[in-house]
Amino acid sequence: MTVPTDLNRAAPQAAAWPEDAIEVGRVLDAWGIKGWVKVLSHSTDAEALFAARRWYLKPSERALPGKPAAVPPVLNILSIRDHGDGIVAHIDGVVDRNGAEALKGARIFVSRAEFPQPVSDDEFYWVDLIGLVVVNRAGEPLGEVLDLIDTGPHCVLRICPPGLVAPIKPEQERLIPFVSQFVLDVSLPDKRITVDWGLDY
Repeated sequence: MTVPTDLNRAAPQAAAWPEDAIEVGRVLDAWGIKGWVKVLSHSTDAEALFAARRWYLKPSERALPGKPAAVPPVLNILSIRDHGDGIVAHIDGVVDRNGAEALKGARIFVSRAEFPQPVSDDEFYWVDLIGLVVVNRAGEPLGEVLDLIDTGPHCVLRICPPGLVAPIKPEQERLIPFVSQFVLDVSLPDKRITVDWGLDY
């Protein structure tokens, strides 16, 4: 991925939590001594992290209940780049290793509106597919997308069949490869995926 290493645009210091916030990663640890952090992306394609000028934070799930959040609600991103097998970022106002270490474990959220547009019409973000209704050629409902599985060569839709409510057992799921051989149409406005798949598959 080729991105500018210096975004040169700091976001406002205060920003309301966006209604369309999506969790995209977490702060792993401090990197270096000048306030940089190492970041883990939840996706193999970290474009949302690189595109956003603001990251919204929540403390780690391991934080003690009732303990005040030690992380700021918003970070302004000054610079971000690939580094080895990970990502490092420089945060406005974080000037040393101690400040960076204080962010360790924080969950990173980005406004869905800041995600880059997919390159082609047949590319989709996973988050946009979750919750869509899946029907076959005959219009028969197969269920609702729970999640996707990344198998390497392609993704697989995890579908909760009609009449069941998540969470469900693995043997109750329908699994449909997200490839053109089976996926005929994806309509985000209609919240529907049409597939070439039988009820008895």
